[in-house]
Amino acid sequence: MAVTDEAMDKIKDMMVTGALKPGDGLPKEADRAADLGLSRNSLRAAVRALALINILDVRQGDGTYVTSLEPQLLLEALSFVTDFHRDDTVLQFFEVRRILEPSAASLAALRMSDEELAGLGLLLDEITPEASVEDLVANDLEFHRRIAAGTGNTVLCSLIDSMSAPTTRARVWRGLTQEGARERTLAEHHAIQAAMAARDPEAARAWATVHINGIEQWLRDAL
Repeated sequence: MAVTDEAMDKIKDMMVTGALKPGDGLPKEADRAADLGLSRNSLRAAVRALALINILDVRQGDGTYVTSLEPQLLLEALSFVTDFHRDDTVLQFFEVRRILEPSAASLAALRMSDEELAGLGLLLDEITPEASVEDLVANDLEFHRRIAAGTGNTVLCSLIDSMSAPTTRARVWRGLTQEGARERTLAEHHAIQAAMAARDPEAARAWATVHINGIEQWLRDAL
């Protein structure tokens, strides 16, 4: 094991055991290195790596602290990585969406408030089949974002959010090139919202599966 990896593992162990909690400051570098049995260079490298993935917060002139460790914060690194996807991997993002989003719709059907579900319907009413592709895609992204947030599961919400950006271009492409894509998208969104408003998680799951699968299948054919 590389010394930097060893240093990261030792810091992680301190968090897992509760020796370091969210918001805690780390001891001075010399004390840390001695306590962990590491060189100061390997410890510095580990701290830099953990800061990059939002585990630690290095405050110049103040010290190094454990972050809140909230899922949204820790999964930002995943969003950064997905921005570098290649065109030939976009289908894989749709496969992940097909796994995650029907489950999100099912959970949200039980967990969203009546007001939130009504707001979801009003969001859909803002768009007509004559709307521009850009407006339709923006509405589409917001629709799926609200459903993910409605699960109340911050990890699931963050994962779904990170899958949105790599598929945006494909959504625009479909809207521009596939006949009837706008009408189909709106109809499927309304069906998902209606199932959720009826508090029917299995119907919401089924319609979300149909929706994501339809886009994925179109893209497979187009490629």
